[in-house]
Amino acid sequence: MEFTTAAEFDKAYQVTRNAFDAKLTKGKDWRTRQLKRTWWMIEENKDRIVAALYKDLKRHRQETIITDCTMIQNDILHILANLNEWMRDEKPTRWDLINFMGGTTIRKEPKGVVLIIGAWNFPMLLLLHPMVAAIAAGCAIILKPSDMARASQDLLIELIPQYLDADAIRCVTAGPQEMQHILEHRFDHVFYTGSANIGKVVYAAAAKHLTPVTLELGGQGPAIVMPSANIELSAKHIAVTKFQNAGQICLTVNHILADPKISDALVEAMIRHFDLFMGGHDKQPEHYTSIVNERNFDRLDRLLKETKGKIVYGGQRDRSTRFFAPTIVTGVKPGDSLLSEELFGPILPIMEADLDSGLTFTRKTGQPLALYAFTQNSDEKHRILNEVQSGGVTFNDCMLHIVGRDAPFGGTGTSGFGYYHGYHGFREFSYLRTCTNAMPAWMESLMDARYPPYSLKKIKKLSPPVKPGFDRDGNDTSTRKLWKWTFGLGVLAVSMAIQRFSGQSSRRS
Repeated sequence: MEFTTAAEFDKAYQVTRNAFDAKLTKGKDWRTRQLKRTWWMIEENKDRIVAALYKDLKRHRQETIITDCTMIQNDILHILANLNEWMRDEKPTRWDLINFMGGTTIRKEPKGVVLIIGAWNFPMLLLLHPMVAAIAAGCAIILKPSDMARASQDLLIELIPQYLDADAIRCVTAGPQEMQHILEHRFDHVFYTGSANIGKVVYAAAAKHLTPVTLELGGQGPAIVMPSANIELSAKHIAVTKFQNAGQICLTVNHILADPKISDALVEAMIRHFDLFMGGHDKQPEHYTSIVNERNFDRLDRLLKETKGKIVYGGQRDRSTRFFAPTIVTGVKPGDSLLSEELFGPILPIMEADLDSGLTFTRKTGQPLALYAFTQNSDEKHRILNEVQSGGVTFNDCMLHIVGRDAPFGGTGTSGFGYYHGYHGFREFSYLRTCTNAMPAWMESLMDARYPPYSLKKIKKLSPPVKPGFDRDGNDTSTRKLWKWTFGLGVLAVSMAIQRFSGQSSRRS
């Protein structure tokens, strides 16, 4: 399929802009209908989605159904069950006079026309999942699937106009050149999933229009394994995470930082599990995903050839079929080729490190989208959380933090910014709009201090002196105030008692 031309894109952009300006997308009925249609689009085309993903990545049906179908459908049902509550205006504190008398409300307004740029590793999930969040928020949408997953792209181009409102939701195709034209346009929000390098390009283009951006990137997500961990179970969890989609997941384990005391045992256990998953050391099972294209295959091949570590498992690869076996490399040191960038593939380098050196190394590699730590020691968990930044954390397993309902998913720093999933996706494509009313006319005399001519008396009326509950050194003085009040009340009580006693004495005399 040829890419969308500049003229075709300009038309799609104008159509969606007109739809949003006409308030077509703002009503709840439109939102719920598009969400329900999306659910059925996935349901009625699961076989075609599976076939497209197999053609693009040779991915097994089980992985595709769970990620690119079920996760989206479950989120749609959750949104539909909660959309009334999410759309409802909020009321800030009524202890404030303006809020109370003016009936202040906070509205959740759709941002407008949004551009969603998908990724090739999960071409349905990473395009349609943010799309349902944008629909829930009431936005008009332009979708741009990844051009690296052509079968999935072509299927989306066919299905989107069949199931969804073509006046407000358009799907376009583009390569690098066509994207330059797309990014010249002013959107009200841009949502991008992919590499940090392309994320910088998207961010720079959006900045020209002051357009807010969500960047879902990745990073070198480590698995820190300590002696207190269940080594057998840790190895199993890490191995299956690296196995899935042949490691082509932004949340996968990029490398392992293993304590020297358990490093050998961990490697032995992972080898057993990889053998089990693959059906044997030299097998090429049908349920194992291929590398997406020759360019990424060659990149992984080069990194593996340049490593100073030792390949202790795997290493088999075939460029003609893009098969790249799960590969364990031990003896890896800082500065190795396998630690130079996000691998985004099935290579698993292992570096021996105690907790101190592991945390130091992780801080130097930027903030990963996911951090995995295998330990039963609460003090170690506390240190990991407090000394390393990451988008999310799962202890003693992998990727569980992304499936918690209404838990935000997103990165920080080099792994991106912005959040979605459930309510957080609705909020990402909305903006908060505060609305209030004038004070009642009978209060005008109380508000007259705001009018010129100004005076010291009016300043004190509008901004009366406030005494904080702390001193100039930041020490809390609230207890001193309480003591002063208590002392004052005590003095008053004693005085009243003395006066009463004196009065009674006078009457007796």
